[in-house]
Amino acid sequence: MPKRLLIVESPGKVKKLSKILGSDWIVRASCGHIRELSNEGEDSLGFIMDGHNVRCRYIPRSQQAKETITKLKAAVNQVQEVILATDPDREGETIAWHLKEALGLKEPKRVVYTEITEAAVRAAVAKPRKLDTNLVGAGLCRDCLDKLVGYKGSPLVWALNNGAKSVGRVQSATLHLICQREREILVFVPQDYWSVWVDYAEGFRAFYKAMVNNSPPETAQQDNQENDDTVVKKSETAESTRVLSEAEAERLVTQARNHPHQIVQYEGKIASRQPPPPFITSTLQQAAGSRLKFAPEKTMQVAQKLYEAGLITYMRTDSVMLSPEFCASVRKWLEQNDPQNVPQSTARHRSNKTAQEAHEAIRPTNIFRPSVELRVELSPDEFDLYVMIWKRAVASQCRAAQLRKTLVIIQSGEILWQARGQVVEFLGYAKYWSNLSKDTLLPNLQQGQILTLENAGHEKKQTQPPPRYSEPKLVQLMERKGIGRPSTYSPTIATLKKRGYVELTKAILQPTTLGLEVDEFLEKALPDLLKTEFTAKMEDALDSIASGKEPWQKYLTSWNQDYFAPALVKAKTIPVAALNGKKTTATEREYEKSRTRCPECNNYLAKIKSSKVKKKYFLKCVSGCENVVLFWNDYNKTWQVPGSKTEKTTDDQKSPVKFTKYPCPVCKKPLEEYSYTKDGQKKTMLRCSDSKARQDSKHKEAVYFNTAKGWWSPKFGNL
Repeated sequence: MPKRLLIVESPGKVKKLSKILGSDWIVRASCGHIRELSNEGEDSLGFIMDGHNVRCRYIPRSQQAKETITKLKAAVNQVQEVILATDPDREGETIAWHLKEALGLKEPKRVVYTEITEAAVRAAVAKPRKLDTNLVGAGLCRDCLDKLVGYKGSPLVWALNNGAKSVGRVQSATLHLICQREREILVFVPQDYWSVWVDYAEGFRAFYKAMVNNSPPETAQQDNQENDDTVVKKSETAESTRVLSEAEAERLVTQARNHPHQIVQYEGKIASRQPPPPFITSTLQQAAGSRLKFAPEKTMQVAQKLYEAGLITYMRTDSVMLSPEFCASVRKWLEQNDPQNVPQSTARHRSNKTAQEAHEAIRPTNIFRPSVELRVELSPDEFDLYVMIWKRAVASQCRAAQLRKTLVIIQSGEILWQARGQVVEFLGYAKYWSNLSKDTLLPNLQQGQILTLENAGHEKKQTQPPPRYSEPKLVQLMERKGIGRPSTYSPTIATLKKRGYVELTKAILQPTTLGLEVDEFLEKALPDLLKTEFTAKMEDALDSIASGKEPWQKYLTSWNQDYFAPALVKAKTIPVAALNGKKTTATEREYEKSRTRCPECNNYLAKIKSSKVKKKYFLKCVSGCENVVLFWNDYNKTWQVPGSKTEKTTDDQKSPVKFTKYPCPVCKKPLEEYSYTKDGQKKTMLRCSDSKARQDSKHKEAVYFNTAKGWWSPKFGNL
């Protein structure tokens, strides 16, 4: 009989962990979160703030979670010891605490590993610890904060009557970044300018730099362009210092043709380009987006599979630290396969100040694993992402790249011209992670050399607006601004798309009209919530709670009392522009009236805007008959109650329930025939005869439709 139970989050880990631990263990999965705050109490928050105390009520997250809890309780009764092995982050610690509470565990042991390998897992179970109450507190505080902002703030945007659904602590700040950029693009006025150049018979082109007595300071523009180490940089068209009129450009070209050209400055130097750090969550999402065209959500799904297969370390991390053992294994691999790339000492990379240094960066678990084997075992997407992680991890431990950079300044009359060259002398890390600009070759030149002018000219150009963000670039910006943490980047962007606030067009995020309207209103109603500094401070506070510097309940209640509650009161008085052009407030709404009257109170029904219906609005009574809602029937050209017939039937006129001999596929009670009208056509379907049971999620799919081949269900097939 097994003596120990190991509970993990993902079912994908169960098979591999069972194989590692052997028959003395039972391995079960919680399938992520099993509990959530209930929808009870004031504003359905599920928690009560009393002074500096917070009382939370949790319920199973879903019917599946309820069943999982029952199965886990049965497993607990079969063993002598329970060990919680949820993911090694704040969220994982919180899930472990919920498991403890839901299963009634007194002192469960907690183990943490960042890779699913035999050595790592056995080392972890040999040294269990207690639950970290500080990490749990930070997790519970985040849940309460997010629900408080969402449930208290969202009714404000409902007043817009434009289909807006929600406000979110991280979501709204991220939306603001996208909308800010869109407004910059909308107000951008392009400006014409000219790039002036000269070609020399010696075989290179130089660009206008400045007048002799007005030389601008040197810039590091070329180097800065290479700072983004997640993207392969393409050679961009070189330009001169911008000339703002065609007449001035013509004057420079004329002078260039009328004066001799001599090199007045020639500099050549060897520059080192240091290797990039290994991947963290944000840089993995950026690189996968740039190189593999993966959305952040897809990147994390594929990485999760690699982690569960034991091929990479945990993929939600903000630390660039690598274990000494891994660094040693990379060094050994380089000594065997690429001895020229072995650095004198092990490379060290600096993490962000908020990073959890107990974690490792994302890396392969075994650097020596042959790619030939993996190509067979993995899907193409999994293999491509694994290879990218492998290359980045190896590159981080290689020698620096050596670049020979050349700067040439030429004078003709009173004009200075400039040319730059770059040649890679030693690839170093770039052999594995290519992020260097292409070589720009210059011929052998000397100080004081007279050059032969071959041609001179100019090219008209136009300034471009700032670009919209791709998903990887938005993740990069969220990280830099301190909005969210590794586990929230991908879900936040997914939520914005799901809410219809942004849309993805040719891999670029663009705010919708709805998103812009919501952001514009929130700028007036809750401006602090949109400021990245404000949201970043909240993340810093959660980090302080996680490190035990601040009690979570006190922070939550103080934040609500000092900022959020007063801000909400003020926000409810802010005038907002309704879509009909009238001014209203968040508490006193006015609607555009329709010509259709309410069948109950005879008042005119209001037009409620919605992007989900063909007519772009539906009708609703706002005079007290809250249940009266009408939708346009295109077939009958009339307004009707959803699912109703053209003529209203009373309860007495309804036909009796017609039971069938067929059992419900979920609860085995008899199915009933149900007739309804859709788009003016009468239709019949079979559904469970138990009206209460029909409310749960499983029964909603337990329906059969009448087809030419008989009764058919999208989920259960032919009857």
